[in-house]
Amino acid sequence: MYQPHSVMGDQELPGVLILGVGGVEGVLENHVGLLKKNFHLITMKEFLENKKELSEKIKSIFIFERRPTIDRGLLESLPNLKVIANSGVGVDHLDLKLISTFGVKVTSTPQAVSDSTADTGMALMLASARRLVEGCQIAVSPDTERFAVDWLGVEVTGATLGIIGMGRIGYKVAKRAKAFDMKILYHNRKRRKEEEEQAVGAIYCKKMEDLLQQSDFVMLVVNLTPQTHRLIGKRELELMKPTATLINISRGAVVDQDALVEALQNKVIRAAALDVTYPEPLPRNHSLLKLKNIIITPHIGTATVQATCMMTEEAITNMLAVLNGLPIPSEVCPK
Repeated sequence: MYQPHSVMGDQELPGVLILGVGGVEGVLENHVGLLKKNFHLITMKEFLENKKELSEKIKSIFIFERRPTIDRGLLESLPNLKVIANSGVGVDHLDLKLISTFGVKVTSTPQAVSDSTADTGMALMLASARRLVEGCQIAVSPDTERFAVDWLGVEVTGATLGIIGMGRIGYKVAKRAKAFDMKILYHNRKRRKEEEEQAVGAIYCKKMEDLLQQSDFVMLVVNLTPQTHRLIGKRELELMKPTATLINISRGAVVDQDALVEALQNKVIRAAALDVTYPEPLPRNHSLLKLKNIIITPHIGTATVQATCMMTEEAITNMLAVLNGLPIPSEVCPK
């Protein structure tokens, strides 16, 4: 069990602020040892109870599951803060421009999250195609007496997958989809190198509309930015095949959820599979929760033992690089 730090030797290490340890929102207890090797851990509770002594000791903040919240007040109270290390690749919860005005660096962990998130995208696609969640409910229901012969899913093998956002994660999705003999289309701000396209058999769509019209599965793998906010709305959903499935492993706000509800209710598209929504979790009376042709998971793209450990290790590497004046492996700069 975690105990507040009071060992004198620990005080010589640079202070890192975390929300807490364990419980629903704190840093995972088995990651504390990784942090303690290089940092003096200070929880938000300890900091708020002893700001005068601890404010100058904190040189970094470790963000785990988007916490603690970074605002102007916190930044102003930490005069020696050098780096905010985000555990995860998405930084839409951080005001990068505000943070930069304090001369503080921001880092993320793109290396650690790629495989686990790509795996989740494939899992959602397969589960939706074969109606696994619905099938499980039928199989375990006390009311089930026999299995219907006309209860059918669709094939993934040989189908067309459209990937919107062919960055590190999107490319790993393409590599996995290639093993399923899928035809792969992609739309991205920048076209991939020809040899990278050939390695996975991916075809570039300059216009997102072309990808939407041709794909059996559309997977969203973009960062949330002002440009991608509600990237998929009523118009885009209507461009998709009525037999198509939308999969979102990026951020909830990339999709207009009201338009998605309407599209699923009216069978504009076949189904949706979402690892992300807005807000998270959805209100318990939300219309998306009442539909049968949707799968929703609780933002588990990186929720594996291996990925979370690698994220913490990558964040530590980033923090130490900043504090020691070394090249920063994964700095995130304001645009």
